[in-house]
Amino acid sequence: MAMTADALDAPILRQAAPSADVRLPRPRLQWGAALKALQRLLNDKEDTGQVFEIMRALNGTSTARCYERLLTTARGGRIAYERQEMADKLMDDAWLDSLPVGSVGAAYRDFIRSEDLSAEGLAEVSRIEGAEVDIQHPYAWMGRRTRDVHDIWHILSGYHRDGLGEACLVAFSYAQTKGLGWALIALGAMSRSRGANYPYNKAIWQGYKRGKAAAWLLGEDYERLMAEPLESARKRLGITPATIYDSIPPEARDAAVPKRV
Repeated sequence: MAMTADALDAPILRQAAPSADVRLPRPRLQWGAALKALQRLLNDKEDTGQVFEIMRALNGTSTARCYERLLTTARGGRIAYERQEMADKLMDDAWLDSLPVGSVGAAYRDFIRSEDLSAEGLAEVSRIEGAEVDIQHPYAWMGRRTRDVHDIWHILSGYHRDGLGEACLVAFSYAQTKGLGWALIALGAMSRSRGANYPYNKAIWQGYKRGKAAAWLLGEDYERLMAEPLESARKRLGITPATIYDSIPPEARDAAVPKRV
């Protein structure tokens, strides 16, 4: 789930952040909107905007719970107090270039550059009409944090950007966040993979189990994590190998979420 750097050639019309006294609307589940967006996403996995439509429809309460959980962690109070915008940090090329070879950050740097991705591009896609993305509120900030670390989770989990890799990562993300939007996307992908020649659904289910077994990644200090050796970070965080996903040939992984004819 990411945006190509080419999309940034046009001027970015960033929404002006409303003042801090703006009240967030009461979260409510919008299953109809979510299911329509899921259908569009399954027909085009590159239509990242549909992911945010689904998140907007289903993930409001889970984002609030994640923020409250952050405050209970050892570093969470400081992280919440500083309220760093991860997209801004991840757009700092000088910082990315300073990260050591073999680190989480070096792997992330190589990933986004080889795939022509951008943290700011992903942020722009999230600014769908009517979205409360940029408001000055702790829960909105937590939503941005969850959005911005998505591609770092690709690196930590070992899942690539093919159809199966994204499906496995959303299952992993559901286990981490309990956001129903992630669960809906994972189930939608599994519904398209029945009767396939490869164990796609087992790979997606393993993604959920890996996410459940791992440490809570939203509570991590990402500046420290990005400088940490990748394999050491995976071991510390309890992120086990993606054995089923890795067993499926790369050329077969996009077939996990086929487009409807």
